[in-house]
Amino acid sequence: MVILRPDEVREMTSEEREEQLAKLKDELIRERAIASAGGAPDNPGRIREIRHTIARIKTIQREQEET
Repeated sequence: MVILRPDEVREMTSEEREEQLAKLKDELIRERAIASAGGAPDNPGRIREIRHTIARIKTIQREQEET
């Protein structure tokens, strides 16, 4: 899954952001499960990237709600 930049997230519709957020949350659960099971993740920084992208989407959603 691609890490989204703020301008890309702002161009999405509200439904697209919700869908992307759900996908990212599922991916985060999978990555954390692999890490907690003692397995070596393919990309060790991936969990951090996913968390940052989720926060980015939520921040932009909140900005959109205020305006």
